[in-house]
Amino acid sequence: MLLNLSERVYQSKLSSTVGIADEVARLREKGHQVVDFSAGRAAEDTPSYIVEAAIQAMNTGHTHQTMAKGTTAFRKACSIKLERENNIIADPETEIIATMGVKQGLTIAMLSLLNPGDEVIVENPCFVSYHQLISYFGGKSVPVPLRPENDFRWDPEELESNITPRTKAMLFNSPHNPTGIVHSRQDLEVIADIAQRHNLYVITDEVYERMTWDGHQHTNLATLPGMRERTITIMGLTKSFAMGGWRIGFVYASPAIIRMMEKLQQHLITSCNAFVQAGAAVAFAEPPKPAVKEYWQNWQEKCRFATQTLNDVPGLTTRMPQGAFYAWTDIRASKLSSEQFSRRLLQEHQVAVIPGAAFGSVGEGFIRITCVKSWDEMKEGIYRIKAFVEKL
Repeated sequence: MLLNLSERVYQSKLSSTVGIADEVARLREKGHQVVDFSAGRAAEDTPSYIVEAAIQAMNTGHTHQTMAKGTTAFRKACSIKLERENNIIADPETEIIATMGVKQGLTIAMLSLLNPGDEVIVENPCFVSYHQLISYFGGKSVPVPLRPENDFRWDPEELESNITPRTKAMLFNSPHNPTGIVHSRQDLEVIADIAQRHNLYVITDEVYERMTWDGHQHTNLATLPGMRERTITIMGLTKSFAMGGWRIGFVYASPAIIRMMEKLQQHLITSCNAFVQAGAAVAFAEPPKPAVKEYWQNWQEKCRFATQTLNDVPGLTTRMPQGAFYAWTDIRASKLSSEQFSRRLLQEHQVAVIPGAAFGSVGEGFIRITCVKSWDEMKEGIYRIKAFVEKL
């Protein structure tokens, strides 16, 4: 008889975003004309100048393992990017490590910090993988609501009331998936104050940092007074450069934390792909080219189109996201749960969205719509949602 498998993994849930996207792929293989608004995957290809840099790296022999921290060229490019865009002076030798995307950055961040029973404050709603990752490493996630009536921001008193002697860190995402808010300076000051008074670390997931709309600006928490040593900043190219399949990003943190991560890297993955780092170095080392900025402008226009069109549908309320590229849509007037709404929408009108409850209990009554598909798919999908709601 086989031995029992991991209880932690057995008790965990599948990823709703990836799972629904996989279901769409299966339906399309069977010939169904499904509009996929599930996972946050842009329709555009990776910009050609980045692809060409990776190809050149492969053609010139950069096909072997690199240092666990990443190539010197990539880490220097990350340092240049941090200074240029985030007002951070980072030592590429001691304060930066390459990662296979933001999820792998989160993985080694959690492993570096958590002992069994440690608690991590997370947002509710939040990215679907946060709870599972914390659990896998023996920690306990403590969700603190982002209430609609508080503009989907943490209430300072409620946040503080959830701090216990077991709290080790806070984890947040800005711009925020799924709600689309961008943390203001005031939001960050609240987090910084609590972190310093309670001697906590803060992990910041900044994969959407370049996507801010209508004058909103992203600020890195590590730039606030007293926060440099206790902030773990995780960044990547998955979203902003349409590089989801490349699986590349980096962590910026104190030398003590990076040393822990380097040790983990050596045992977990050895290193990130050499030629992928070469392409990513080109993306980070210089300001985004006009073709990339055109992507972002196009995504903003798609977010605005989705928002305006859905707001014309009786029973739906959607506001323009401040950042990221999701239409966080209030469906409470439909009297359907977010799971019922999403399931029926897929079955009856062949449109895949993510039920808000997948992101946490506060997400119930909402759905998340990805707004970076082709214009044809965007228009067709939004009009199908409109037809579905009008028939309810």
